Amino acid sequence: MNNKLLYLLGRSIVRLYARLMFNLDIRWHDDPSPGPKLFVANHPSATDPFLIHLVAPQPMSVLITVNAFTVPVLGYYLRKTRQICVDPKQGSAALEEARRLLENGRPVAVFPEGLISPQEGGFHTPRSGAARLALKTGVPVIPVGIYLPRERTLRITSGISGKQTTANWYLCGPYSVTVGQPMRFEGDVEDREQVRGVTLNIMERIRALAQESEQRLCRRKLRPGSVTA
Repeated sequence: MNNKLLYLLGRSIVRLYARLMFNLDIRWHDDPSPGPKLFVANHPSATDPFLIHLVAPQPMSVLITVNAFTVPVLGYYLRKTRQICVDPKQGSAALEEARRLLENGRPVAVFPEGLISPQEGGFHTPRSGAARLALKTGVPVIPVGIYLPRERTLRITSGISGKQTTANWYLCGPYSVTVGQPMRFEGDVEDREQVRGVTLNIMERIRALAQESEQRLCRRKLRPGSVTA
């Protein structure tokens, strides 16, 4: 099986799981189109790097923690489907790989918070990687706002990766996503103030879209097992 077919198989499995276990509601402010784009989203659960693939019209690479790449079978799948390993020991290697993929026409997704959002609500202070990628490549930035009831996440500790890791997983229930209009940025990636401004601009838009997702979920009770996407 070639890498593209392997990716499509994995995405089909994710979509099937979403149909069975989530009240998944995805709304786009603009028609999704193929081509290199930088998807940027908030990160309320460890499930997000899997579901984010459902917002793009073509195979996409997602920046994912190195811990996932050490899990048997999953790690093999992530490498074969060109997902991006984020290893703090390797410095900016993940961002460089993301840049190369974007410049070669492949969409990339990143979670600017860098960590799973606080369990009590709100967001972590965003990191500058997404802004740097946007300024270096000039590709459209697609903000994504995710909302889920965080009290329903499960804090799971596992040693399957070879060391004990703990994360908040969201396995079933309502999951609301709003995909915003493209944003474009130009400027000098070496200008720290500009990078900071772009970082805050991106995160502000993500916050607004996450709030929109929450409001929509509160207004509408989705039929169990349904997918609006």
